[in-house]
Amino acid sequence: MACPICEKRPPKRSCPAKAEIICAVCCGTEREVTIDCPADCRYLAGSREHDLERQEVDKSKIPFPDSRIPASFVAEHHNLLLALSYSLCASARDNRMVVDSDVLASLQSLAESYKTLTGGIYYEKPPEFRTHREIYDALKLAIEEFQKRAAQQAVVGAVRDSDIRDALIFLTQLGTTRSNGRPKGRAYLDFLRAQFKPEEFSKPTQNIVLL
Repeated sequence: MACPICEKRPPKRSCPAKAEIICAVCCGTEREVTIDCPADCRYLAGSREHDLERQEVDKSKIPFPDSRIPASFVAEHHNLLLALSYSLCASARDNRMVVDSDVLASLQSLAESYKTLTGGIYYEKPPEFRTHREIYDALKLAIEEFQKRAAQQAVVGAVRDSDIRDALIFLTQLGTTRSNGRPKGRAYLDFLRAQFKPEEFSKPTQNIVLL
C-alpha cells in the first residue's frame, strides 16, 4: 500500500483533510499547498510552531515600511483591533475558502485608502477580486459599527481616521509576520481566532461588545 498522493512512499500519517493515511513527506510538502488542512490537525499545529521558531522576517517586504506602530497604540486601541480582528475571522467563518493572502490583500487595500484619507485626499480603490471585496466591505462595516457604539456609549476619546489607519496597518504588518505564505495557509487567521472564545463566533459581527 502506497501513499495516495505520491503513490510511492508508505503512508504513516492520518490526514483529516483527505480522510486518508498519507506519507510524512507529502504531509510536509503539500500541507496548506494542495491540502486544505483543518486547524485542528496536530501535524499542522506542530509545523506552525516550528515555522515561527525558524522564521526570519524580511523587513523590506513588510507593507508600509515607513509606519511603525508602537506597543502603546496597540494597548490604547485594543478594542478597535479586536473589532477588526473579529470581522476578519467572521469573514473566514462565512466563507471557508478564505485564506491569509485574502485577508492581507483586503487589509492592505483598506489601509491604503485610510492613508490617503488622512493625507488630505479621499481616494478609495476597493479590491476587484470578489472575495477580497467582501472582506474589505465587512471591515468597513465593522469600523462604522465600532464608531457608532463608541459614540452611543460615550467612550472617552473619539476614534479618529488616523487611529483606524494605524490599526489597519498594524494588522497588515502583523499578518505578514504571522502568515507562512502558503497558498492555503491560515496561520494568521488561526492566530486571530485564538484571541476569542469559540462561542463568540456564533454572534453577528455587530454584536461584539466594547469592553
